[in-house]
Amino acid sequence: MHGRGYVQQGEHKAAAYLRGRLRELKLEPLSTDYTQPFALDVNTFPERLALEFQIPSGYSSGNTKYRYTRYKVGSPGSDYIAAATSGGGSARKMPVFFLDSSCLARPRYLDSIMRTPARTQAVMLSGRTAEQLRDWPANVRQYVDSCAVWLKCVPKLTATLASQQSRRVELELLTPLVYHFEKTPPHAVPLPFFAGQTVTFSVDAQLQRDYQTQNLAAVIRGTAQPDSFLVVTAHYDHLGTMGRRAYFPGANDNASGVALLLELAAHYARPENRPAYSVVFLLFGAEEAGLVGSRYFVAHPLVPLSRIKFLVNLDLLGTGEQGATVVNGRVLEAPYQRLVQLNEARHYLPALGARGRAANSDHHPFSEAGVPAFFLYTRGGSPAYHDVNDRPEALSLAGFAGAFGLVRDFLNELGAAQAPKK
Repeated sequence: MHGRGYVQQGEHKAAAYLRGRLRELKLEPLSTDYTQPFALDVNTFPERLALEFQIPSGYSSGNTKYRYTRYKVGSPGSDYIAAATSGGGSARKMPVFFLDSSCLARPRYLDSIMRTPARTQAVMLSGRTAEQLRDWPANVRQYVDSCAVWLKCVPKLTATLASQQSRRVELELLTPLVYHFEKTPPHAVPLPFFAGQTVTFSVDAQLQRDYQTQNLAAVIRGTAQPDSFLVVTAHYDHLGTMGRRAYFPGANDNASGVALLLELAAHYARPENRPAYSVVFLLFGAEEAGLVGSRYFVAHPLVPLSRIKFLVNLDLLGTGEQGATVVNGRVLEAPYQRLVQLNEARHYLPALGARGRAANSDHHPFSEAGVPAFFLYTRGGSPAYHDVNDRPEALSLAGFAGAFGLVRDFLNELGAAQAPKK
């Protein structure tokens, strides 16, 4: 499924698989073929992504030209990534200069750099320096902003998506670690910074406009109050691929939440568990692009929002060694306390914690529209997040069964339990 992103239509492949699962469970579609289509703009990196430095290591014999050592920067995804808004481009041996706050006390250094046209230069800087630039002198800020390439050193690679594309190439790399390219086998060495350093890069970036994607929506009709709804949500999209080699599996984020949603759907689809209230299952697209799918659903609801009694959003549920957190638990205190009571009585998870409002997953557009909603995520275990290490084998699933029991019992108390026979 290519990381359930927008290269090679990975998210469409994921949606096709999920439609098949909903059909197997014999859930009723809320729209044609379970599908609510919508469109978005999204920046993608479908083809080449490569980065290499050339470091001057002395003079060649018999002339005054530098002899260079080549340093290849590891692998895309593991050692560097394209920033979400990066434009595309390529160059060989482009001059690169280093920039941090100490440069402000070295005006001659800055002057020497700024004699060269910015569009022919690459700048290497830390994430902190990038944030501080807005407070720097206007001429320096404008020059750096006009550079052809930004190479941002960061302590952790965290990929995201964007709906826009910058005019410059922007790469993020671990601070700073590269591989010595000319030795066999390659070994890790710190990247030295010397005058005369150059960079060779190639980035293929494509801004896809009006990319057609979808939400999926299904319902199990209530036996007693079919016009009242409990809603379970999870986003099925992820970051996809970056270049030809970097793949973001998104096991915790959010294959885990989708798996739990499907388990709940299978539970309530059984005749002995048919709910009193209708239970709606929503699988959102484009969450990673800024909650696009859930915002679209709230603007174009397939059930009346005023008839939703409660919504539970499932995201990041592949761990659980330290329990779980409930976003909106500090806002909706009475329902949260009931969750705590259920958990303490039945020992589903090691602990529950509460947070306030946060626009960090698909519950948020519903909350803003006045729908009571929780977002449940587990804690502990693998720290992988928005990177190539979020793989199935890294997940303990320590809290998965407990989260299922807790959410099931909570929904049952709200009206998902089978209505008593008269």
